[in-house]
Amino acid sequence: MTAPQQFDVIVTENMFGDILSDVAAGVTGGLGLAASASLGDAGPGIFEPVHGSAPDIAGSGTANPAAMLRSLALLLTHGLGRPELSRVVEGAVDRSLLTHPTRDAGGNATTAEFGDAVIAAVTHDRSLEVVPK
Repeated sequence: MTAPQQFDVIVTENMFGDILSDVAAGVTGGLGLAASASLGDAGPGIFEPVHGSAPDIAGSGTANPAAMLRSLALLLTHGLGRPELSRVVEGAVDRSLLTHPTRDAGGNATTAEFGDAVIAAVTHDRSLEVVPK
């Protein structure tokens, strides 16, 4: 934990991986930013934020959806074979974290405000021309 840069990939069973991902989320800025992918040979995998459902803040508008959206980006790349769309989502999330950070990221944007910023960034991204019509 004191030198995470020494690892590129860690392969482990689920429970230990869950523990490591929770602890490692602190390196990225917190649970609200950490995406997760559990990949296997048989299918697209499971893509989810590292954090749990946080029922204590449900409906308060204080949740950070960045980790969920970054998990979507992982799904697009590793599960659906659409890395170009993954880059669009990642870029939109990164820009929105700068312009509309939620409380846990040092700002005061609500969940909805952050989501609206991501939608606006995706809508204005010229690379969306890669989406088949």
